[in-house]
Amino acid sequence: MKPVASLLLVLNFCMYVIVAALGGWALNRAIDHGFIIGSELQLPAHFYPIFFPIGNAATGFFVVFSLIAGVVGAASAIAGIHHIRLWSYESMQSAASSAIIAWGLTLLAMGLACKEIAFGGRNAKLRTMEAFLFILSATQFFYIVAVHGGPSKASPRT
Repeated sequence: MKPVASLLLVLNFCMYVIVAALGGWALNRAIDHGFIIGSELQLPAHFYPIFFPIGNAATGFFVVFSLIAGVVGAASAIAGIHHIRLWSYESMQSAASSAIIAWGLTLLAMGLACKEIAFGGRNAKLRTMEAFLFILSATQFFYIVAVHGGPSKASPRT
């Protein structure tokens, strides 16, 4: 299982970095082109707390949670590198727990991607980020299964 886990680890790391980069781009775009409300102006009737000038009403939440999932997933992959090097029961525990947290955040972002798809009106970069999250939700699950397929007993201490 070690070669399978290694391959999935590298794949997931690259995809999480891409998701984080696209999420960072969308957040930067929202900051640069968001609402500017003066003291004499009223908020628009359909003002969303997380406004993004691209996409739809679900885009703000989707981008924020995708960005969090991307950063936590990349950090989880870095913890996974330590486990792949040692491939022991003790290192499996931290790698598996961080991978499960990253997978949960990925599933949350994927659910928001489904909502964003239902609303429509997205650009190509947002569609790319949605596709990566759908793929990551499956590959991260298989990585967790591969990590748990490794050493099954605690090694005796010397």
